[in-house]
Amino acid sequence: MQLDFHYYATYCAAFLAGYSHEESLDICYSAQFVDCCTKAFLSGIKGPRQAATTQSQTELIDVRTDLIGLQDITRIWASFHFLPGDLKAPVKALFKRYKNKYRLICAPNGDLVIRTVELAKDKDLQAAGLAMHVLADTWAHRNFAGTPSMVINNTNDYFFEVMPDDSLRKITFGHNPGASDDIDNAKYTNTVYSIGEKTIMNLGHGRAGHLPDYSFIRYKYMPAWDGYRECLKDNPAEYYNAFCQMIYAMGYLRGERDTFETGKYDEEKCAPYKERIMSILTARQLSASGDWKAFGEELSSGKIPDFDDSRYVEEYKNAGEDKVDDTFLGRFIIAALAQKSMVTNQIYKSGNKLAGFSIDFNEHGFAGIKDYMKLIEHG
Repeated sequence: MQLDFHYYATYCAAFLAGYSHEESLDICYSAQFVDCCTKAFLSGIKGPRQAATTQSQTELIDVRTDLIGLQDITRIWASFHFLPGDLKAPVKALFKRYKNKYRLICAPNGDLVIRTVELAKDKDLQAAGLAMHVLADTWAHRNFAGTPSMVINNTNDYFFEVMPDDSLRKITFGHNPGASDDIDNAKYTNTVYSIGEKTIMNLGHGRAGHLPDYSFIRYKYMPAWDGYRECLKDNPAEYYNAFCQMIYAMGYLRGERDTFETGKYDEEKCAPYKERIMSILTARQLSASGDWKAFGEELSSGKIPDFDDSRYVEEYKNAGEDKVDDTFLGRFIIAALAQKSMVTNQIYKSGNKLAGFSIDFNEHGFAGIKDYMKLIEHG
């Protein structure tokens, strides 16, 4: 997903869940900031680099792909963007060599989604926003894994858009990262084909380009993880599920219900607006930010400012050492450390070493950060 859903749509979901305008702004900012909090950003504000929630293209170009580097990549991408659906998933004997990679394949409604939402319960709004980013991405990024792998993330040239009348249109890809996707002519950008199992060209949904991030598109393709069998991805339906599930999850965070369960969606609160929401989700455009923003401002009668990743930098940099954790970014950083530690811990406990060793930050609290840093540094 991209800014239109993580920022503006998340604002709408938060407001429909019962949060105030101001609270909804904090939640949606935190949800979008997951795509901004790189090691370079954290270095610039003198924050803890192990709290990184993403990696920029520049960082990925220079990233190490040895054991330690791959574990660091997996900790970031599996924790925040490609949450594993089933860490104990059965794997066919043919793929036994890659069973741990198969178990990192992203899917919605897994046990880690429950843990992610529960981790944000009774925490700051930053934790709620971060959890909504992770939850939403399980729908957009399903079938891909947050670790470099050709046998999991590769696709072939079989890509067809399913048009509104159910006819098929061939999708073609180029490899210029600076080129804009061309919806009208079905020309998109993806990563270069590479047989290297560990290359970043095969990280996440790079081989499918930005197709998973566009709410309007329905497409058929053949993923490597399923033996190159045809798979249909219906983004409008799945993005609607994500939106309704965020409302349900935030209702739990607000105390409306005692438990958060998977497979449940607050369609009742969406029902009066379903036609409007679906019209936004199905509009053929590279960004739906304007439409979501207009909808959000109509809902709350409040103004939603444009997203600015530097909005809270000075507050953080000017805070004293004893107050930095109470700043907006300080609270986000704590939430990021908790989420990364929880996911890494669950991967490790499942017997999977692809994300390295782990401690449970949620159990050890702030005092555990020193040990967590050591584990990150030593892979």
